[in-house]
Amino acid sequence: MDNNGHRFTVAGTDIEEVKRKNAEAGMSYKEVLQLLAKTGGHNTKQYSNTKVEEVKKKIYPYN
Repeated sequence: MDNNGHRFTVAGTDIEEVKRKNAEAGMSYKEVLQLLAKTGGHNTKQYSNTKVEEVKKKIYPYN
């Protein structure tokens, strides 16, 4: 599956071209999750449907 130094999938996709485009596309999903974890998700409360008090009760049932 080699054609002029390029590797192709069975379907004919140029693997190196896909890798190049992915590198140019910006942050990956995993990178975004890591960034949010590091920053604590600052200003993301509006996007959460977590009921904080219910979670606290499950974690600390005797408080």
